[in-house]
Amino acid sequence: MARGLYKSPDELRALVRPGLVTARALEAVRRAIAAGVTTGELDAIAERVIRDAGGRSNFMLEPGYSHTICASVNDEVVHGVPGDRVIEPGDIVSIDCGAEVGGWNGDAAITVVVPDDRAPALVARRRELAEVTRLSLWAGIAAFARGATVNDIGAAVENSVEAAGPWGIIEDYTGHGIGRSMHEEPTVYNYRVRRAPTKLRAGLVLAIEPMVTAGGIDTRTLDDGWTVVTEDGSDAAHWEHSIARHDAGIWVLTAEDGGAAELAAFGIRPVPIP
Repeated sequence: MARGLYKSPDELRALVRPGLVTARALEAVRRAIAAGVTTGELDAIAERVIRDAGGRSNFMLEPGYSHTICASVNDEVVHGVPGDRVIEPGDIVSIDCGAEVGGWNGDAAITVVVPDDRAPALVARRRELAEVTRLSLWAGIAAFARGATVNDIGAAVENSVEAAGPWGIIEDYTGHGIGRSMHEEPTVYNYRVRRAPTKLRAGLVLAIEPMVTAGGIDTRTLDDGWTVVTEDGSDAAHWEHSIARHDAGIWVLTAEDGGAAELAAFGIRPVPIP
């Protein structure tokens, strides 16, 4: 595999700041998600956090896209365009966000379910979907720490989702490498594949991002040219982190604690990039 996939220690250190800025923007948005708030208002919150930190939205660098976040609601899987849509009680909301700082990139996503006392069964089911997806992300990150190839990550994500029940793993969209560009090689599948594998070793930086549905895995893109929805109208969830592997271990760049709290369940202690 090309040597350029693997970053130097200096390059890994340069990725810490954009990861933290991305994490803080997402946390600000997470706190603001509530019934009655528009997705456009959430976009403005993320933009302000990133700008105040001296960064810029890397989503805005994508040709034709002019927003800081993607806000995907209910049956929207990814790439939902923020605007005047009002979040309703019981909605399941996925927020994808990225920051560029000093020419380096961070990328992460969260899913939040808005409370609704009138529909407890719906909220419970959506929370389960979000949690299944979140746990599969951490299973994939643990595989990044311990595995031999990128294929091990996809297998771990799929095993985690399968163990949780009859959920669907989106195959049309995948994770990716990240660094100077938001989207780099290699492709990080969220399911088992048989392909020439990229080796997991020091210097590799990946954005792992499972997308899981409560129904089928077929998708289509709406007329806005961006928003991806499930073909059968089933709910979807999306979680993502950017992670670096270095000589002493791994560090989740888009988590304030490097992933320590979540990785403890896997017996893994993340190590800051020296």
